[in-house]
Amino acid sequence: MPEFDYDLFCIGAGSGGVRACRFAAGFGARVAVAEERFMGGTCVNVGCIPKKLFSYASHFADDFEDAGGYGWTVFDAKFDWPTLVANKNKEIERLNGIYDRMLHAAGVEVFKSRAKVIDPHTVEVGGKRVTAGHILVATGGWATVPDIPGKDLAITSLEAFYLKKLPKKILIVGGGYIAVEFAGIFNGLGVDVVQLYRGPVFLRGFDDDVRHFLCDEMRKKGVDLRFNHNVIAIEEAGGKLCATLDTGNEETVDAVMFCTGRDPNSRGIGLEEAGVKLADNGAIKVNDYFQTSVPSIYAIGDVIDRIQLTPVALAEGMAVANTLFNNNPATVDYTNIASAVFSNPNIGCVGLTEAQAREKVGRVTVFTSDFKALKHTLSGSEERTFMKLIVNPSDDKVLGCHMVGPDAGEIVQGLAIALKCGATKAQFDATIGIHPTAAEEFVTMRTPVPEKDGTSS
Repeated sequence: MPEFDYDLFCIGAGSGGVRACRFAAGFGARVAVAEERFMGGTCVNVGCIPKKLFSYASHFADDFEDAGGYGWTVFDAKFDWPTLVANKNKEIERLNGIYDRMLHAAGVEVFKSRAKVIDPHTVEVGGKRVTAGHILVATGGWATVPDIPGKDLAITSLEAFYLKKLPKKILIVGGGYIAVEFAGIFNGLGVDVVQLYRGPVFLRGFDDDVRHFLCDEMRKKGVDLRFNHNVIAIEEAGGKLCATLDTGNEETVDAVMFCTGRDPNSRGIGLEEAGVKLADNGAIKVNDYFQTSVPSIYAIGDVIDRIQLTPVALAEGMAVANTLFNNNPATVDYTNIASAVFSNPNIGCVGLTEAQAREKVGRVTVFTSDFKALKHTLSGSEERTFMKLIVNPSDDKVLGCHMVGPDAGEIVQGLAIALKCGATKAQFDATIGIHPTAAEEFVTMRTPVPEKDGTSS
């Protein structure tokens, strides 16, 4: 008779947890998973998928306007927010069902209930206690609002997907990718958008040229960007919200949205009582194989606060399944992970920023291109595209690729393969471009950006 009820019990049925469960079951393990909210986790329900759908919706305003230069006349174009929300909800429900069916097809037992760790091998779920040889925590993160007066009047990205009514004016607080994306979404849907960030420029951690270029493009589109600003209080005022800024000024809006951080979902599920060590921010501490301070308990995804991207959680889930049940101890290589920001226009990047590259190797060679895309020679739009390559002159390897422009994520995904393979600038130069495309600029940049002292960088 087995020592435990299951070989693996996973808490959380998001992308990483589902991947780990399915593959562990495929390797012959007896697996169960608990999910208290919705199948698919943050990405499917209140993250990547609905946000990208909203992003698509927001771009139609530009498309209608651009069409005029190509001879099209668009009559009486109107946007209906309830229709977008309803259609989004329908698609998310479809995906929820797919995740549920995938787990059952793999032979994974699904508990649609909150789970709590009792000890290193015991979980309480659905009013009963079950045992497992290994416990995997994949509970993700949750949006937070700073503790200021009136904070309960604010929304986060979680509520933004379900608003009953589209605000006429919104104040978005934050400088990360979620804030930037929603600023573009609401602006594209016709909302008057004010975005505040407490620092000098948003998107800390991205390449500086990319950050400043996107600022210019967003301002062209009418987003009111205010840096070195913050909100210190919110109150209701005549059916609207009055936000007091740290400058002493006030802003009256229909909604205040905070995109100022996400906390790991690690509290209140018995981890600390079971001996699992947490970082100060609540992130679960794990080793290279995602094992916590308790040998039988593992953790992956946003709850470990490494790189909060869905494909990373998937890779981590695969690694755990291989390590525990496929006799193949596996880690995850976090170098050269490509990412995109679905701002308007988009950002795509892979590898090091210029600042990171200079810190790592010293002198670097930088190539940039700033141009109006062919489409806009007739559209009349003032939107521009920016691309950047960072090269190590000592071995000619490309250290970073960065882009701001339409479909940046689609383009940079291919470049990520090149960087993973250690591509050199000479190999980029030897690649014949596809003409006419914006992407061909990445293989036609020949003149380095001069250093401030007059030499090539």
